[in-house]
Amino acid sequence: MLNFGPMNLSDYQEKAATTALYPNVGNNPYYAALGLAGEAGEVANTVKKIMRDNDGVVDETFQKEVQKELGDVLWYVACVASEMKLNLNDIAQANIEKLASRKERGVLHGSGNDR
Repeated sequence: MLNFGPMNLSDYQEKAATTALYPNVGNNPYYAALGLAGEAGEVANTVKKIMRDNDGVVDETFQKEVQKELGDVLWYVACVASEMKLNLNDIAQANIEKLASRKERGVLHGSGNDR
């Protein structure tokens, strides 16, 4: 198993890009976004199986399965970001700032992107 050591999100994004082998890489956000949707569905399906097959008990087997699926989600998030010429560190920072602002203003609950 390769060990790249600790990495930040930008490091991960850079390494993920070296394994992106899909049509028109670098100019194909559609493939990456559709892959992301599919992998998010795999996460949801695995969690559904915890309820259906394991009486809602999250055991080590299901933890490992969810971890693998979340890894695939992360890979596609990195690919979508790269396709859109965005940096994962910047995305994460902006998201935390947005959520902290919502919490401070008491609007974490609710709907709409601009609250």
